[in-house]
Amino acid sequence: MARVKRGFVAKHRRKKVLKMAAGYFGSRHKLFRIAKESVQKALVYAYRDRKTRKRFFRRLWIIRINAMVRSLGINYSTFINKIHINKIILNRKILSFLSIHHPNVMNYIVKDVINHSNSPKNANR
Repeated sequence: MARVKRGFVAKHRRKKVLKMAAGYFGSRHKLFRIAKESVQKALVYAYRDRKTRKRFFRRLWIIRINAMVRSLGINYSTFINKIHINKIILNRKILSFLSIHHPNVMNYIVKDVINHSNSPKNANR
């Protein structure tokens, strides 16, 4: 009878976990049991923080836009409301980018929004 070596699946699974734990400190990247816990926790954090990152960046964009439009004499909520009324299709990410990298374009947009909302043709909206 030929000798049968077993454990390929288990070995493959352990190697996969240890590979994911590469770079962890101490025994977290060496010992399977500890590495497995660390990798599972890291995957939970990664899932959670993919959602958190979206919230964080939206808050950051709003802060940047607010800072820009306040320097021009209007607050954020009024500016966003007037953008929606005037049907300007620019999202917060683009507005934030413009306020940092192209402030003259952002000045033009803000002034255009203010002027359009003050004109008599839009007064009945």
